[in-house]
Amino acid sequence: MRIGLNAGLGRNATLDDLLTQIAAAERDGFASVWVSNIFSFDALMLLALAGSHTQTIELGTAVVPTYPRHPSALAQQALTAKAATGNRLALGIGLSHKVVIEGMLGLSYTKPIRHMREYLAVLNALLSGNPASFQGEEYRVNAQLSVPGTKAPPVLVAALGEQMLKLAGAQSDGTVVWMGGAKYLGETAVPSIAKAAREAGRAAPRIVAGFPVAVTAKTDAARLSASKVFAVYAQLPSYRAVLDIEGAAGAADVALIGSEEEVAAQVKRLADAGVTDFTAALYDVRDDPEARERTYRFMSALAKDAG
Repeated sequence: MRIGLNAGLGRNATLDDLLTQIAAAERDGFASVWVSNIFSFDALMLLALAGSHTQTIELGTAVVPTYPRHPSALAQQALTAKAATGNRLALGIGLSHKVVIEGMLGLSYTKPIRHMREYLAVLNALLSGNPASFQGEEYRVNAQLSVPGTKAPPVLVAALGEQMLKLAGAQSDGTVVWMGGAKYLGETAVPSIAKAAREAGRAAPRIVAGFPVAVTAKTDAARLSASKVFAVYAQLPSYRAVLDIEGAAGAADVALIGSEEEVAAQVKRLADAGVTDFTAALYDVRDDPEARERTYRFMSALAKDAG
């Protein structure tokens, strides 16, 4: 299992801060760095800039929402970022959430499965350099892109529910999961997406799973901090459903917290559940100001051992 890092999560980092963090992650042995695309920097533009600050590390989006961007626009932007990073981009995409797409952006969130199915049909064709000739309910596209020196990035779909997992297996290279614990991953997500990929004749899918992580002796404080920092996720329907499958009340119940030995055991459990890429989201622990740096050092050591 490859060990990566979620960059900038939980802190008001500047652009220079993030580029420095990404360069440090490469230096410190992490296999990948993943950035979100929520209400701050544009993830693809950030990673394109990071390409000139790094040489080998994989640079991934976790994730770019599909609804606000036409698939041709996203394909063009992704291929440009792929060129800027020396073909090290992994393109994670997702639906986002109804409260964001409808409530904040004023777009329709109806029929999300159909939306993603059509979106992937267009996106995959354009990323591969082939003509996209598609006539669907939401997209009617006749277009082609050519970005010299690039090849199609792996496309990973944020998939939590059964229908989206099957779609991701059939039409993408894998999934990016957040807040899904070992029980959910091992018993629901991995079997569903792997079966769909096999039936579609695709290679075994990547399972990129992100979790809050804190290596600390102050476990109660770490759980309390996680419950506050990541509180919003337990309120979003898609994450709430996954947490319910896991039997978890919130982020604190799926976060990896404890000593180095305890966190290592939890990481191994995820590998045993089928996770191919673990991504650590570091956060500050109340009453333990050294926890974040301790966690970073430990995850760096794990990444080097896994590499």
